[in-house]
Amino acid sequence: MFNKILVPLDGSVLSESVLPQAVAIAEPSDSLITLFRVMEPLDKGVRDTMGSDLASKLDEVNQDEATDYLAKIAAELKRQGLKVETAIVTGKPAEAIIEYIGMHAVDMVVMATHGRSGLSRWAFGSVTDKVLHQSPVPVLVGPVPGAARG
Repeated sequence: MFNKILVPLDGSVLSESVLPQAVAIAEPSDSLITLFRVMEPLDKGVRDTMGSDLASKLDEVNQDEATDYLAKIAAELKRQGLKVETAIVTGKPAEAIIEYIGMHAVDMVVMATHGRSGLSRWAFGSVTDKVLHQSPVPVLVGPVPGAARG
């Protein structure tokens, strides 16, 4: 039913908590799982203060860390017999996820939420909320670990 499943990961254990759900959906239909990471660009003021050489080096280190992180998770999923690829883009997380969906024939998104509510959610926004409201494909949002179940 779903040929390509996008799993946005931000490097946190929380974001990884949805991997079992992605696997449960992908396994029966031999779907491709795309492990996806968005690298937010350095603020222009910070970049200017650091200087272009140091900022470029920091970008390179962050890219290498993201690549290694996704490769480690991909290797584990491949050991389980799943089809997996990785993708890293630069941009604002919600916008980058929505853009990727449209450009890469994604059929479903499986992602976690950080579980913010109230003032914190208003102040920081919610990547998951933005994706839920703007995605042209189904979005499965995993439960927040430790949250009470009804």
